[in-house]
Amino acid sequence: MPEDRDIIGTSTGKKKGMAETGGERIREIERSIIKTYRKNIWCRFTKAVREYDLIQDGDRIAVCISGGKDSMLMAKLFQELKRHGRNNFDLIFLTMDPGYQNRNRELIESNAAILGIPLTIFETEIFDTVWSVENSPCYLCARMRRGYLYSKAKELGCNKIALGHHYDDVIETILMGMLYGGQIETMMPKLHSQNFEGMELIRPMYLVRETAIKAWCVYNNLHFIQCACRFTEHCANGIRSSKREEMKALLGQLRSMSDVIEQNIFNSVKNVNLNKVMGYKKDGESYYFLDTY
Repeated sequence: MPEDRDIIGTSTGKKKGMAETGGERIREIERSIIKTYRKNIWCRFTKAVREYDLIQDGDRIAVCISGGKDSMLMAKLFQELKRHGRNNFDLIFLTMDPGYQNRNRELIESNAAILGIPLTIFETEIFDTVWSVENSPCYLCARMRRGYLYSKAKELGCNKIALGHHYDDVIETILMGMLYGGQIETMMPKLHSQNFEGMELIRPMYLVRETAIKAWCVYNNLHFIQCACRFTEHCANGIRSSKREEMKALLGQLRSMSDVIEQNIFNSVKNVNLNKVMGYKKDGESYYFLDTY
């Protein structure tokens, strides 16, 4: 079983249903999505699907499950959407094993059984490949994982992959781009693949807050992998250190100053005034304000 730092959820979850097993436990978890967390999770999920036009008739979507809280919840949301809403799309719950330790692989499979998610698992050797890379191993790992997911999804007849990035991931990405990349950009709710023709990536958790996801885990007494990366498991004192962790801490400070800052960061990338920026890029071309001054 993973150490405490590797899981999400606590033993202080709801008492009702603790003894429930099998189908009744699954139904309780599903009811919590539709009822208890209807406003903060279900409605935000369906709003993103509608607002960003994420699903079309005839789609075959590979719901990519890493084993963490976000992707596991996303899988349940898709199941509920198909059951209670749109039935004109197909789902495959796709899990890639990049070289997990046995305990992490077992936890993923166990949670999938608890949640009633039929996994399609395929294996790669990504962790072995990037283990000896000194410069930007996380960047390389992420690119390789994305490529393998696209490739396997296409092989299975899918035209889309769905990732579990949420609202907080979006605003953290905006800040990282500004502070460390010197650019203004965001994590888009959907985009076309540049390397896999006909494939598209969608992010249906785009409007769901991480606090709501964590609360749902605790409510249902669910424990998920937080990070199964070998670099994380071997870091000093088990403490993760990354630019994203820095952004989480910074946002926590900003949140204590004002409750509108996070929403304003999110809104800033859809309210760009091109008359008041010094330059911008579009389709690989750079534009400078003096070009049309």
